[in-house]
This record gives sequence, C-alpha cells and structure tokens, in this order.
Amino acid sequence: MRILVTGGSGFIGTNFMAFQAAQGVALLNLDWNPPLDPDHRVWWKEIDLMDQPSVQAAFDAFKPTHVVHLAARTDTDEPVDVDAYRQNHEGTRILLEVVKRCACVERIVVTSTQFVCEAGYQPKNDLDFKPFTVYGESKRRTEMITREAALTCCWTIIRPTTIWGPWSLRYRDVMFKVMRKGLYFHPGKGRVVRSYGYVGNVVWQIDRMLHAPRPVVDGRVFYVGDRPFDLKEWVEVVSRELVGKPVRYIPTFLIQLLAWVGDAFKLVGIPFPITSGRFRSMTSDYITPMDKTIDALGEAPFSIEAGVKETVKWYDNGSERIIKPVRIDVRQHPLGKA
Repeated sequence: MRILVTGGSGFIGTNFMAFQAAQGVALLNLDWNPPLDPDHRVWWKEIDLMDQPSVQAAFDAFKPTHVVHLAARTDTDEPVDVDAYRQNHEGTRILLEVVKRCACVERIVVTSTQFVCEAGYQPKNDLDFKPFTVYGESKRRTEMITREAALTCCWTIIRPTTIWGPWSLRYRDVMFKVMRKGLYFHPGKGRVVRSYGYVGNVVWQIDRMLHAPRPVVDGRVFYVGDRPFDLKEWVEVVSRELVGKPVRYIPTFLIQLLAWVGDAFKLVGIPFPITSGRFRSMTSDYITPMDKTIDALGEAPFSIEAGVKETVKWYDNGSERIIKPVRIDVRQHPLGKA
C-alpha cells in the first residue's frame, strides 16, 4: 500500500500520518503548509492543490495505490464569499482529474463535513443537503463533484463531526488554555447532545475504509467520529484530567451576555474566549447519524477517557511550540510569490 495524503500537515492529517507510519506504510503528504509535527517533514511535499501540473507530477512520481483527501479550508470565518473556500471544491475537482489519469489508484477517501446540513436537520438520504455556512456549501459542492467525477476506483465520502484530540490547535488555544487559567464556565446543566469525535477514532475509521471490502464502502457516505453524547460528560472528563476539578456552571443567560461581548471584540480583532458561535455550539443539539458508520466499520477503539488522557498528555508536552499554519485562503499569494 502506498498512501498519498492531501492536507497531511493539518490536525487530522498529522494523526493519520503518524498512524500509517507506525504500520510501515509508504507515505506522501501534499500540503501548502509544513507539517505541524516537524518529524513528518520527511513525507511532505509543498504543493498547492490548485496547481494541477504539480499535483500530476507528484502522483506520477509516487504512484499511490490509495488517496486520502483531507486538504481544505475548514474555518467558518468567511460569511459570504464561497470563493474563499475554492480550494475545497475546485481543489477536489483538480485532484480527481489527476486520480482518473492514474491507473495505480485503487481507492480514494474524500473529506466533506457534517456542516453540509445545519444543526437539527436530519438528512433523509446522502443527497439531502442543508448547509448553513459558505464552508458547508463548499463541501456540498465537493460531494457533488466527487459523485460526478465518474471515478473507476473505489471512492468514499466522509463527513467529520466535531473532532478533537492531539494536534488540535483550536482546543489548545481556546478551551484548554481558558480551563487551565480557571476561567472556564459551562452554560447551565441542561442536556445538550452533540456529535463529537476523538481523532484517534476518526483515523481508525478512515483506515478501516482503506481496507474494507469494496462493496462495504464504494460510493458511500459515512459520518466519522463517536456516538453522540451529552456535552457535559465530555467537558467533565476534560476538566478532571486537565485541572483535577469538576466544571463550574453558571446561568446560560450570563454566558450569552459574554458571547455578545466576544462578538464585539472579534469585530475589532481582539481575541475573546467565547463568541455567539461558540455559545451556540455549547447550547444546541447537533446529532449526526453514526449508526451506518458503526454497522459498516465496527466500534472505534478509544473511549472518551482514553482520548482525553492522550490529548492532555500532548498538550502538556510541548504543544505550545507548535506553529499555526500560515496559509488557509486560496486567495492568498501563490507559493513562492510575495
């Protein structure tokens, strides 16, 4: 097996590369940012997926048998311009054109997102979409481009839930930092059911897709992550492991007021631990259908407790030295140009 990974420098990609390297698999990472883990530079090739000749040359040289397409802009900061996420859908179109020319490719996994449907909306089938952000729309387009590509190799689409774990700079820079300072408060004690996923389980699920019999995964869409759970359960496990104390709860309306303050700070470029977007994430159910994934692939191996323990271990052992990626927007300067 020879695995080519796009976006192997990012959060999920870093964990996936480490998992496959431990199995002795031949690897190549195509990414326009350097790996979060400096030890992974040996597999990294600096490439812009919008540059089709360069992508084609990398495929021709490496001759992958399997492709895992993780590369994407994944924030939801841009509220209007879907072109800000053009590397998601147009980058996928370019990648799939290259894949079709490479007879060596047996299987590809293409990454979408749970945000192709808004919170509270349960899709009736794999073509039932209701995106609520331009990021989600870019991924809806990604899925349709994949379906329309007329691939002859085995293809699978994955929709990650809210993924957490080692190498997540989002949790390093926001929740964990605030909790360590004793400034974390959870809104109320009401039950909020969310679809989250420990990254180790997601990597395991993707690996299963690369090895499963073709009829099990070909042309199918799978949410990846863990079974939905009450958000308080996860937050309590994190708090006990990180600070050795239970979570403090305050009335929901006070958190809402702080979120509005955070929105105001955000408008002037000042970071704040909570905004209205984060508040909605903490107080709204977001349940994705995981049964199909578990029925096809089996139960993932890591418990919440095991995942939190590994994440805090990573956080406490040099995570502050990790540099955030510089380039996230396809409209930024091309590689090698000022």
